[in-house]
Amino acid sequence: MTEMHPKVIRKEVGKLKKVPNLVDYASAKKDFSYDAHKDEIELFVDEKMNAAYVAVDRHLKTPVKKKVALHIIEETGTKQPTFADLAMLSNKFANVLVKHGVKKGDRVFIFLPRIEELYVSFLGILKTGAIASTLFAAFGPDALFDRLKDSGAKIVITDTTLKDRVDNVRSRLPELEKVIVTGDFNPGDGELSYDKEMDSASDKFDIVHMEPKDRAYMLYTSGTTGKPKGVVHTHYDIIHQHLTTKWILDLHEDDIYWCTADPGWVTGIAYGLLGPFSNGITSIVDARRFSAEKWYKVINDYKVTVWYTAPTAIRMMMKEGADIAKKYDLSSLRHLASVGEPLNPEAIWWGLEHLGLAFHDNWWQTETGGILIANYPCMDIKVGSMGKPFPGVTAAIVDDKGKVLPPKTEGNLTIKPGWPSMMVEVWNNKEKYDSYFKDGWYISGDRAWMDEDGYFWFVGRADDVIKTAGHRVGPFEVESALVEHPAVAEAGVIGKPDEMYGEIIKAFIALKKGFAPSDELKADIQKFIKTKLAGHAYPKEIEFRETLPKTRSGKIMRRVLKCEELGLPVGDTSTLED
Repeated sequence: MTEMHPKVIRKEVGKLKKVPNLVDYASAKKDFSYDAHKDEIELFVDEKMNAAYVAVDRHLKTPVKKKVALHIIEETGTKQPTFADLAMLSNKFANVLVKHGVKKGDRVFIFLPRIEELYVSFLGILKTGAIASTLFAAFGPDALFDRLKDSGAKIVITDTTLKDRVDNVRSRLPELEKVIVTGDFNPGDGELSYDKEMDSASDKFDIVHMEPKDRAYMLYTSGTTGKPKGVVHTHYDIIHQHLTTKWILDLHEDDIYWCTADPGWVTGIAYGLLGPFSNGITSIVDARRFSAEKWYKVINDYKVTVWYTAPTAIRMMMKEGADIAKKYDLSSLRHLASVGEPLNPEAIWWGLEHLGLAFHDNWWQTETGGILIANYPCMDIKVGSMGKPFPGVTAAIVDDKGKVLPPKTEGNLTIKPGWPSMMVEVWNNKEKYDSYFKDGWYISGDRAWMDEDGYFWFVGRADDVIKTAGHRVGPFEVESALVEHPAVAEAGVIGKPDEMYGEIIKAFIALKKGFAPSDELKADIQKFIKTKLAGHAYPKEIEFRETLPKTRSGKIMRRVLKCEELGLPVGDTSTLED
């Protein structure tokens, strides 16, 4: 580990625009108990719960019911459902689902762009006791098929622009009973019109009372081997999401909050939906294609106060230049946070210089269900650090034998299991779930170190998972898709460091006989992967090779490819074939 002498951004709580919800980290950590905060999320009288009720319906007893829950900005205009609207609409959708046979534990998938129906559907699914899952609108047929097949999905909600991708794989999904389509649509066999079903549905629904650890939602995440894994979370996640929204994102009742994450990603669920809704906060949803100018205008027009985004987005804004920002009034901003990949120091200094505020990095994963390590409004920022663990969360750096390592020693970043939003299973894969836990720790797969003040510092992944623009991409999934291209014989995929995206996907390809390397072939392969998997999962760089380094058993050695690419020592090659 390289010794670091970080620059520190000092905080004076009294000089912040607003006194933070958490003003004394040390005392909060000392006395913290999740049980002491149970009353903030409101269980039912039978001690059961439902995350959709906690998020929305309980606000019907307070003035929050009249507040705008979401400003949904679309190319064609803006929708502004209140908390009361979301409660009523999600009741209607829950009735639609129950009418068509959905029951507790069924898997219902949402394959929609960021429109009102996505948020209504998610809440409605939870109200029935079924398990909700969101899918990126960028997914191609293969990515869809893998997730719908593995989960045994019963229903998919989509729109007319995405429906053909579902149609492409539907014949291979015998458990998929219905496809619900939003917008102007005349349904065929096994199809339902969202609009028509909602028109005739009652807006009264008896929300299903769930045990705190009953399954609520699942998200698929990529690993180094095999297909994506379904990470399953519970209704009780929401207590951790509620508190971290309040203490880390520092949301107050009068805030206008913007989380830029898509709900296909865990951040869009935990901090674009459940956490802020539970706190009764008005949020921004921008469904349009990114441009720095549009984003500055959103902050200007809606007087955004708290902004939670990703390092890639920040770097893209940096690239477009600070002069654009000067055209807009950004003085409403008071707290900035970032997630998805490590936040480079340059982005923090840029925010301080051009926005007058520093971005606060934090660390967590799909599997953790909420932020576990963070920089807090009340705490000095050591630039480049992930911050300190949330009160109630125990983090440590351990070696491969589970021994806790002293400060300034690189090792495995681990968490003591038991926080409320921890995943409870990997769908149909107990072996994979169990592999996350060893020697009494949750093993994150990240390498890090802790300094003498208890701040944690990210070093890198312990495996081959690629983090590109905040998306986690498994190399195996990309390799599997590549070899389906008619010209590709073998493929090895790595993550290559990149200033803008954190990492880009680079593919090393050996061609079949009769095919010759060319720029046209590269472009064709890239288009093939974009269509087959997703727009973020294609290799931005392709290198053709005669052969790829393999073990004697035939496994392609990504480690060797990466070392060669980065000019690092290749190390032990005793397992390579001759």
